[in-house]
Amino acid sequence: MKIKIFLIILIAVLSNVGFSRTPVFNKTRAFDYLKKQCTFGPRVPGSVGHQNCLKFFEQELSRFAAKVSLQEFQYLLPGTMKNMRGVNVIAKFNPAAKRKVVLCAHWDTRPQSDMDEDKAKRTEPVMGANDGASGVAVLLEIANHFKLNPPPYQVDIVLFDAEDAGLYQQNDSWALGSKVYAQSLTMQNMPDFGILLDMIGDRNLEIYTEINSEIFASRLVKYVWKVAAQLGISEFISQSQYQVQDDHLRVIEVGVPCIDIIDFDYPYWHTTHDTPDKCSPESLAKVGQVVLEIIYRGEY
Repeated sequence: MKIKIFLIILIAVLSNVGFSRTPVFNKTRAFDYLKKQCTFGPRVPGSVGHQNCLKFFEQELSRFAAKVSLQEFQYLLPGTMKNMRGVNVIAKFNPAAKRKVVLCAHWDTRPQSDMDEDKAKRTEPVMGANDGASGVAVLLEIANHFKLNPPPYQVDIVLFDAEDAGLYQQNDSWALGSKVYAQSLTMQNMPDFGILLDMIGDRNLEIYTEINSEIFASRLVKYVWKVAAQLGISEFISQSQYQVQDDHLRVIEVGVPCIDIIDFDYPYWHTTHDTPDKCSPESLAKVGQVVLEIIYRGEY
């Protein structure tokens, strides 16, 4: 009788959706990815650091993905007539699955630190440890798990270029790489939903729901924040705080519900102080574990 009761309890535990299968996010490896990007310096399109970091992404993702492709495009640098080359990095996992998810972040960094308190430094490029490298670091760590434990979805991990050279008050000048990616989607390869990670490495992590995400993908917002609460990750706060012009809007424009997981309360935003010491492995792990749980539950 005791054995029978034990088996019933064991079956109930193992059938608890998602929890038994979800791997544990490796915060150390993720933080190493963040620091690695910064060793290339600012990843401003056209720079040597940008070129070298692109090679690293292609090599690293090729270790894990079924396919890695580079989506090249040309654009005019906002506020100038200078022609620039951008490159989105697209890594595909489990391409035979019926349902598709896009996980994304931008990998370029801002050409000028125009929010720096030191006016003499405002022409210097931003290192982008949090604003750029943090979201990418989480996705690279997630890619490690997809290799060992294929996700139930078809997943595209997409690193967007040319997000961060825009002009304030000119919304169309931002998120140029994600616009190219979104417009390349067809009815045959349209994702069911998307999650954007941006500025999620802050040591003082507080992730409120982003207003555009609430407007255009409210059901997904509710689900993600519910999962975070179930995992006991209190840094996900179920209140809206900011309305952010970000890459997720380009994906939303073509009909894909996509949310922005972002901590926009970051005092080093667009300054020379956006460096790895302002970031935390624990913050990366909290966001990364939520995303892993969303994917491996496979229930949205």
